[in-house]
Amino acid sequence: MPRLRALLILLVIGVGLVIVSGVLRINVDVDVGRSDVVSASPFWREQPGEAQLPAALGVWVELAKTVKPAVVNVSGTQSTRDAPGEDFFRRFFGGPSGPSPRARASLGSGFIVSSDGYVATNFHVVAQASEIIVRLPDQSEHRAKLVGSDPKTDIALLKVEARNLPALPFGDSDRLEVGEPVMAIGNPFGLDQTVTTGIVSAKERFIGAGPYDDFIQIDASINPGNSGGPLVDARGALVGINTAIFSQGGGWSGIGFAIPVNKSCLDHPRRPPASSPAT
Repeated sequence: MPRLRALLILLVIGVGLVIVSGVLRINVDVDVGRSDVVSASPFWREQPGEAQLPAALGVWVELAKTVKPAVVNVSGTQSTRDAPGEDFFRRFFGGPSGPSPRARASLGSGFIVSSDGYVATNFHVVAQASEIIVRLPDQSEHRAKLVGSDPKTDIALLKVEARNLPALPFGDSDRLEVGEPVMAIGNPFGLDQTVTTGIVSAKERFIGAGPYDDFIQIDASINPGNSGGPLVDARGALVGINTAIFSQGGGWSGIGFAIPVNKSCLDHPRRPPASSPAT
């Protein structure tokens, strides 16, 4: 055994001397051009330039740019008495129960319905307000006058002294289909010009809100402060007024409701609704 080990050691030493002397040469050839050889080059392709947004999504970008200038913020100071139906909306929005405070800021949304200063919103946003302020997208603020209201459908029509305002075109809510995409714009929690999208989840939804209980159910995210904001279709036309959410904790849970524009008494924006004269 020791003799065999000594022979192996001598053999290794001999081979080493032959290689060093140049009598035996070992060549290692790595062909980087062969397809069967693993390469360390990146597996992605770098392509300069900006990727284009798919056309189907680009429509919503342009739609938001078109609609946002007609969406306003509505605020005011309310008296102590609760507005008609306020308990219902407090229940849906998850607000505090109990007696109302002596005075409070009422924040909501609205939209311009005519270029000469008519603005629509929810009645519960401005009900019994001693002062109403409309803030336009350019951050200018205007005192507004309540020129018409319909508590049964929760619609109020305001007038501000301004001209050449961008107005929303009216659509046809009767033609809306379940599954059709829609966009909601408003001021949730005071965050101006917030845009959300979704679909029509259901139509003619009954939620126990009054004699004209016929709502569009949507899954576009709306929250407290979205009340009175517009719901528009993929053509940029007004099809509803965002009004309420179903929530057990005050936050968004995937179910929102909008008043169909065809049921909103806003077919003639210049003419105040006859059911409740201006006060």
